[in-house]
Amino acid sequence: MAAALSSKPASAALPYQQQIGFKLNSGVAFPVASFGLQVYDDATAQRLTAVALEVGFRNFFASVLAGNQVGFARAIKESGIPRADIFICGSVLSNRVQGADAARKLSARGCRENMEAFAFGGIDYIDMIMLDYPGPDAESVKGQWEALEEMQAAKLTRSLAVSNFNARQLDVVLSMKGTVPTVNQLPYGVGFSGYYGGNAEAIIEANRKRGVLVQAWSPLRKALSGNAKATCVEIGKKYGKSAAQVGLRFIYETGASFTTQTRTRAHFEEDMNIFDFKLTPEEISTLAVL
Repeated sequence: MAAALSSKPASAALPYQQQIGFKLNSGVAFPVASFGLQVYDDATAQRLTAVALEVGFRNFFASVLAGNQVGFARAIKESGIPRADIFICGSVLSNRVQGADAARKLSARGCRENMEAFAFGGIDYIDMIMLDYPGPDAESVKGQWEALEEMQAAKLTRSLAVSNFNARQLDVVLSMKGTVPTVNQLPYGVGFSGYYGGNAEAIIEANRKRGVLVQAWSPLRKALSGNAKATCVEIGKKYGKSAAQVGLRFIYETGASFTTQTRTRAHFEEDMNIFDFKLTPEEISTLAVL
């Protein structure tokens, strides 16, 4: 099960192992804050990755869906920061084929394509590979997972993860009695209560009891609009924090991590500066029902 690590303020000079975060079920450290690259060209990816590194990000989600893993990899190489100080997660998209064999073959190809793209930055292993979406049935999911386990056996990745898996789909993987997913990337944060039938915290707990850490994708999508934003703004006044910082702090305090995105240095800095205040239990309860 993922366990919380240090709670002291983050430092831009710290390698990922020393940043505030969680320990995954694999024993690997995992920073709370991740920069998730979005859909833009390689040049933009390279520029924004460089900014994120300068600000202090050491955890990166370079999804195959974004189409810019080459630009990301080049930024890592040119930064001069030791590879061992940076946590890199790639992803595989293989949910549109059916059957164990077809899913395994497509997933294996996806694993190879990740490494081919990352090689442009001299990256010869990654810290995590993630299935972007589950296959259409249990046998397909098993085939997907077998390919990722083969990648791990080849020492090309240190951890395996999933995205958008519900509890039933997680249990398919667990039934294989092999590698347990370390992370499940899900939509989560302030404003997502209705998305989960008014009980978003149950999603965190369902993953936690399986030893899986939730990483919120699009963590501020609902927190920065409507009543959710107004509430975050009001709470933030007490701490001198923005609505975004309150929203991200909520995610951390409820036992999850997040991968966020921006195009400005100011917002990169804002997203990292959430470790010097703490929400009250009453504030967490208020935010949890939005």
